[in-house]
Amino acid sequence: MVRTEIRIAGTGGMGVVLAGVILGHAAAVYANLEALQSQSYGSEARGTAAKSEVIISDKPIHYPKVRSSDYFIVMSQKALDMYLSGAKKGSAVIADPDLVDTSSIREYELVEVPAMATADNLGMRLVSNMVMLGALVQKSGLFPLEYLENALNELVSVKALQLDIDAVRAGAKIV
Repeated sequence: MVRTEIRIAGTGGMGVVLAGVILGHAAAVYANLEALQSQSYGSEARGTAAKSEVIISDKPIHYPKVRSSDYFIVMSQKALDMYLSGAKKGSAVIADPDLVDTSSIREYELVEVPAMATADNLGMRLVSNMVMLGALVQKSGLFPLEYLENALNELVSVKALQLDIDAVRAGAKIV
């Protein structure tokens, strides 16, 4: 690995920023890689487009922006419409087919992850972002899934921890 660029996009309230923070933390603290995370979302926050970008590298990161993503997690149609053109041709697009029309994803490797339905089955829709993170880490092989679980242990409340870990593991199993 030299530099892996990841874009996580959805709408405000879906936890895309938290997902990026957890991913970057796992990479930097547990995988001993360089990691940089940035985010943007509409001023209204909930319901507007939101994205989190994470760059992970085994070398110093000299440019802090995702130029074209190697992995694109997409959790809403608006996010797909806005950011798909920023994914490298042939790169992995991890999409929830219940939330996104995947027929437009042609020049990419489509990985369908029914994150919202999986989260609902676990008992809390809010963990769909963790389902997607588990799928990403499993698909990318950037680092072991346990590093993501370790980061969760440090960054989420004790009350939410086991459910988040279960969601990460469920996402990894889908891939």
